[in-house]
Amino acid sequence: MNETTAPPARAALPHTVRTPLIAGNWKMNLDHLQAIALVQKLAWSLKDARHDYTDTEVAVFPPFTDLRSVQTLLSADKLPLALGAQDLSPHESGAYTGDISGAMLQKLGVQYALVGHSERRHGHSESNETVGAKALAAHRAGLVPMICVGETAADLEEHGAAAVPLAQLAAAVAQLPADAEIVVAYEPVWAIGSGQAATPEQAEEVARAIREALRDLRGDDSAAATRVLYGGSVTSQNIAGFLNQGNVDGALVGGASLKADEFSKIVQFRKHVTAG
Repeated sequence: MNETTAPPARAALPHTVRTPLIAGNWKMNLDHLQAIALVQKLAWSLKDARHDYTDTEVAVFPPFTDLRSVQTLLSADKLPLALGAQDLSPHESGAYTGDISGAMLQKLGVQYALVGHSERRHGHSESNETVGAKALAAHRAGLVPMICVGETAADLEEHGAAAVPLAQLAAAVAQLPADAEIVVAYEPVWAIGSGQAATPEQAEEVARAIREALRDLRGDDSAAATRVLYGGSVTSQNIAGFLNQGNVDGALVGGASLKADEFSKIVQFRKHVTAG
């Protein structure tokens, strides 16, 4: 009689403490004066709340035209907010009208660069290969690429959960050195701006699949250390549910990041998280 042998269980990932990251993507909103006002109000709110930035990292991603003003404010007032860019060119320099290079961003004190946001993939027809080239350009400039992955409602219907995000992730990291630091942001396209976020369980399912994929692509240590964020209609009312999941390490916040008080409440998610 033949016996079916179950595949061996995979060993646990190395224990790594991942600092949560709450990132605000302002998209095409706010001029440089409005940007200064928003950052000041956010910083004051978090100071009043005695926020510990070493416990939860906070980053803002203004439009290109606001970066210098925000960077000057952060530097002058010694504000511990991280600065991110919403996009960058895959090229280092040259005849690329309208493009912004990673080196230019690095000189402005930018630490993170979004690559592969769904609005770039769909609105600007960016392929997986282009996203990978931009991730590599960010890494080479000393920035941390925040690789955005996610599926549309049609993708979800046709391929099921995680299939499209994992394919996008594999294509992006294929161009990166194995030791390059990255952040992965899972943003179900069907949830962005809809007011209907994924459930915490849905986010955790995909985040867990992303971490397992990173294990195969980049090894155990990288998989354990890489932060996986959720993005898609995040609010102060639902953030605790997402951050209570074992593989969700933060959030990429859209519209709510344009309201200092609301974004501050999202950053302070620990006040609402309870033991599972």
